[in-house]
Amino acid sequence: MESPSAHVVSLPEDEGLQGQHPGRLGSAECAQPGVVEKVRPKWGNPLQFLLACVSYAVGLGNVWRFPYLCQMYGGGSFLVPYVIMLVVEGMPLLYLELAVGQRMRQGSIGAWRTISPYLSGVGIASLVVSFLVSVYYNVINTWSLWYLFHSFQDPLPWSVCPLNGNHTGYDEECEKASSTQYFWYRKTLNISPSIQENGGVQWEPALCLILAWLIVYLCILRGTESTGKVVYFTASMPYFVLIIYLIRGLTLHGASNGLVYMFTPKVEQLANPKAWINAATQIFFSLGLGFGSLIAFASYNEPSNNCQKHAIIVSIINSSTSIFASIVTFSIYGFKATFNYENCLKK
Repeated sequence: MESPSAHVVSLPEDEGLQGQHPGRLGSAECAQPGVVEKVRPKWGNPLQFLLACVSYAVGLGNVWRFPYLCQMYGGGSFLVPYVIMLVVEGMPLLYLELAVGQRMRQGSIGAWRTISPYLSGVGIASLVVSFLVSVYYNVINTWSLWYLFHSFQDPLPWSVCPLNGNHTGYDEECEKASSTQYFWYRKTLNISPSIQENGGVQWEPALCLILAWLIVYLCILRGTESTGKVVYFTASMPYFVLIIYLIRGLTLHGASNGLVYMFTPKVEQLANPKAWINAATQIFFSLGLGFGSLIAFASYNEPSNNCQKHAIIVSIINSSTSIFASIVTFSIYGFKATFNYENCLKK
């Protein structure tokens, strides 16, 4: 039986190839005649990559879900499991995804397949999840556009109840609920009486949905060239809006009551396992881990990019945004609670 070493072919020790791994030869040495190697695009600068990650991470999870979890699990006490999960779970996994994408310089499916063919399913699963979440999130963008177009009216259509058919009073259904709920369920969703009736296509919201997808298409039309410019707006706009809401929220009567509630910890909630589970879930949801998008973003980096530093920066910015958005939200909560309480006393 022949020894395995008998099949090893020694390479000539050419001066230009000494000490170089065969798998790392330059394209000139490895490329076949007539085959042109495709060069992967790159971000214009590291700041574009950082802003892309921030734009991707900061979203509804910071503004909606995090304040809701704070309210559910004792205000300030929820910050304890949240910060612990961020350090133990969020930062390492974010660093892992950025490192995989930057090293393999491929999308999620290609990167995991390169590591091992058995991991191809991980990339495919992340692609399916990203598709489903994109469809879901763009519906929310549709509602945002719908409300934006209807906001150029005075008074706002969701601030007053419409008149009834005889113009002798307000719509009875709207008076029983509220003007905001009426506009949402009847004008925006136009819900059908039962699940057996689909109600047909709502053409105005459908046009808003088409516009939302058109905006997405224009943003990614030229890859990193167009996306790298869009992120300057998408990364800064949420903070501009939150600052406006913060200034307005802090000037409302009773805003301090909401802030006191937020930062007053309920220590007993630290023994609640659901608080820790939801904190871990929020980290995944907020940072966007497991969707494959971060791997794709990092694949457009220079190989020498410090992805560890970027993982820490993105994690800190994302968590700070969640706390900042909670301050805005709880200041408005305090106003609403005080307003409702004083109305009850008057009655």
